[in-house]
Amino acid sequence: MQDYWSSIGIYLRNRLRVIITLTLKINANFLKKSLKFNVIFNRFIYLVTFLIPYTIFMISQNNTTIKTIATKLGISKGTVSKALQDSHEISIATKNRVLEAASELHYKPNHFASGLKSRKSKAIAVIIPEIADSFFSLAIKGIETVTQKKGYHINIYITNDQIEREKEIFRLLSDGRVDGVLISVCRDATGSDHIKELMDTGMPLVFFDRAVEDIETGKVVTDDFTSGYNAALHLLEQGCNRVCFFSISENLSILQKRVEGFKRALSQHHIPDACNNVYQISTDQNKCFETIISLLADPDLRPDGIVISVELLTIPIYMACKALRISIPEDLKVICFSNLQYASLLSPPLTTITQPAFEIGEQAASLICSAIVNNRSLRNEKIICPSRLDIRDSSLVAVV
Repeated sequence: MQDYWSSIGIYLRNRLRVIITLTLKINANFLKKSLKFNVIFNRFIYLVTFLIPYTIFMISQNNTTIKTIATKLGISKGTVSKALQDSHEISIATKNRVLEAASELHYKPNHFASGLKSRKSKAIAVIIPEIADSFFSLAIKGIETVTQKKGYHINIYITNDQIEREKEIFRLLSDGRVDGVLISVCRDATGSDHIKELMDTGMPLVFFDRAVEDIETGKVVTDDFTSGYNAALHLLEQGCNRVCFFSISENLSILQKRVEGFKRALSQHHIPDACNNVYQISTDQNKCFETIISLLADPDLRPDGIVISVELLTIPIYMACKALRISIPEDLKVICFSNLQYASLLSPPLTTITQPAFEIGEQAASLICSAIVNNRSLRNEKIICPSRLDIRDSSLVAVV
């Protein structure tokens, strides 16, 4: 069909060139000598004689999609997609129903997308909320260690912790440009329909670190509840009585689990109203610093121990303590969830809950590569990589 339209286009192009030249009385020598005019002229001819008619022809064709078939049969798009690919996960009866409906609706597959799928792009999308955080830098190194050995390359997408940007990235990925997706979701996620829609097309997807709990797929995470518990317990064992938890989101499941572990430790030590000890801190630089200053300004009300949920808040807390002349760890003991390589160089050296970022990246990459190569569903496979408490001066009883 495309050859047919090309032949027609060439014929009409030549005829139209003659007609326009005669009508406008354009000198033939001028057409030959004026390169710029000739390029514009040729593009105009191509637009009129081929592109517009061909586009109209394509639009007029049947526009049945996988979604159309799924709606007709009352099944998911993922099931239809797998049935059309003759996946072993789909029963013969369902495959026959799908094929019959596809024939009845004159379904024509998207050859661009299916071509990419059949040839494999050998690319994996890695979607992260930010690149400055040392956790994600290390996780990407772990991912690349595996993907390079498996013959894949990675495309990195950064959401800047914005849900609209995350949705935009998923729209881009829907054209089949990658074979699988690794994602750590943004903190302001208010829905997951965009993730489910991409998975319904048969795209393998694995969450790492930040996951959406109600989506059944592969997840590689750390033991956030236990880590939150151990962080609070350590401060309590160092003699702290007013321990607080500084978070940046109420929506992220990993932070919710850290808070739950934190509260459990306080409850076991008979500290009442643990909920009042959890504060949400803005990630805006100015607002963040102002909030921390206000929470630490009053000596009678300020905490004597803080669990920091993310390393983003570490420097603002150290700066606020310096501005208020609060001594760490004499007046305030600090522990942070962080993979900062220079944690031991801070003054005082920072106690951290160190997450196995590199290992998490490796495990997530291994899981997605296995799903792609073996064309298998991940269901609800979950891998937990334990974090480590690295005790340094910021949380220890000061030695006189």
